[in-house]
Order: sequence, then structure tokens, then C-alpha cells
Amino acid sequence: MRILITGAAGCLGSNLIEHWLPQSHEIFVIDNFATGKRAVVPEVLGLTVREGTIADTTMVDECFADFKPEVVVHSAAAYKDPDDWWEDSRTNVIGSINVAKAAKTNEVKRLINFQTALCYGRPRQLPIPADHPTAPFTSYGITKTAGEQFILLSGVPTLSTLSLRIANVTGPRLAIGPIPTFYKRLKAGQNCFCSDTYRDFLDISDFLSFMDLAIKDEAPTGVFNIASGEAHSIKEIFDLITDYLGLGVKEVPIIPPATDDVPVVSLDASETTKAFGWKARVSFAETIVRQLAWYDKYGVSDVFSHLQEGGDK
Repeated sequence: MRILITGAAGCLGSNLIEHWLPQSHEIFVIDNFATGKRAVVPEVLGLTVREGTIADTTMVDECFADFKPEVVVHSAAAYKDPDDWWEDSRTNVIGSINVAKAAKTNEVKRLINFQTALCYGRPRQLPIPADHPTAPFTSYGITKTAGEQFILLSGVPTLSTLSLRIANVTGPRLAIGPIPTFYKRLKAGQNCFCSDTYRDFLDISDFLSFMDLAIKDEAPTGVFNIASGEAHSIKEIFDLITDYLGLGVKEVPIIPPATDDVPVVSLDASETTKAFGWKARVSFAETIVRQLAWYDKYGVSDVFSHLQEGGDK
């Protein structure tokens, strides 16, 4: 299968490459490396990399026309600066339009979009069902939600489109969020604090098992949550990490959520289970421990890659 992945140098995209290349899929990457690192997608057999922004209509059209993908995974997103509305709009809205239009023009069989759970804003019910109204209130959430609407619009009537609202996925090269932050600071003997928030965590192995189903021709279309369906506090993560590092019970300040934060994010994936026969298998505690074991081996880095330049994986 020919698979084009935008933003593939990020955590999710790079893990998909390492998962799919050994299955003999051909993969084409578009990434501007604003957040992902070039070193994680070296030019190896079966993998082609084009550096550039998806906001460049001509470049996107050229890549699609040359590679002729059967499946497109749209993972690219701008999120680094909450005040840079222009960049978020260029990548998350204009870029999504370019990808959607190119997919339709080149008769791609399947277009899979990665959406943030922040699209739901501050939810009215928990866990959050996929048909919950969207109410984003940050630049990232607003622009990603606008981009998702164009992706879904492109599926009318012929292109098979699937938009995934994804929980916090843990796995190789995860370098942001509470897990790597606590791990690094506690290893260095530094102080920490916990926000009084709850999040839904999903192990990369569960995410990859879903994506194997998602790229199938007969797979369902529409909007689905990809999550464990459980909310766990940031303090629980802190306690698991102190226990893992053999530090015993440690007191830590717990502060209220920031004004632009969501206190609880827990996604209801029951409709995903019905449609795909998929559900998360790895427990919360095991998910965190697996991530910590990876840091033990490779460090907190978003650069390390299992791909070797100039050859197969």
C-alpha cells in the first residue's frame, strides 16, 4: 500500500513509519520539521521524505501527483505558540484544505485525520462521546476543528474520510507533557508540581493496532474517539514515577488548572469498539511504566529513531 503521512516526524507519525515499513508499505512523508526532527525519518528503503509546509498548495499537489497515495494520514499540526494564530491557521486550516483537495483530486481511497481532544472544549459530560458538540477555545483547538470540518467535507460523496479524536498517546520519542517532565526533574533531584487535572492515556501499541484497522478499505468512516475511556490525575502519574524511580512517597504541590486548560479530558470510545472491534488493552499503570522503561534505555528525546539511514529497518 502507498501511504502518505503529513507531519510524520512527530511522535505518532514516526511510530507509524516504524510500524508500517516492515509490512512492505511504501511511505511518503511531508514535514516542515517545525516540531518534529529530521533525524527520525532518514531516507531508507520504502520511505521518501519531502521537506515543506502543507500550507504550500503547489508542493502538496506535486507530492500527491508524483506519489499517488492510496491512503493519506494527516498528522501535521501547528501548536507551539498559542498566540500565533496565523501559523496555526496556515497549517491547521489552509494545510488541511490542501491535503483534502489533493486527496480528492488524486482519487485517494482513504483519508485519515488526527484531531485533538481539545475540540470538545470544556465538556458537558464525561467520558466525552464522539457526537459531543465541539467548543474549542484555544487557537490550536479552533484551527484544528476548522481543518477537521474541511477534511470531512472532502469525503462528500466519494472519498472515504475518517477523523480520529485522540487521547494522550505515550510511546517512543514522547518528549512533552507530565511523564517526561516528571521523569527528567525527579532524576535530576528537582522539584515538581502537579496541575489538578485529569487526562486519558493510551499506549502506542493500542494506537498502532487501531491504525492497522483504520487503513483497511472496508473500515468505517466518520468521527471516532481513540482512547482508553479512563481519566487519571496528573498526581497519579507523579506517584507512579516516584515509585518507579524508587523515591518512595513524595509530597508535591497541586495547583489549579490554568485558565486555558481543561480540568478533565476522558473520551468515550465505546462507538469505536462497536464499529472497529477495537479497544485499549494496556492498563494505565502499564502504559506509564512502558514509557518510563523507554526513557531508561534511550533518554527523554524526540530524536532517537530505530530506522537506520541507507538500509532497511
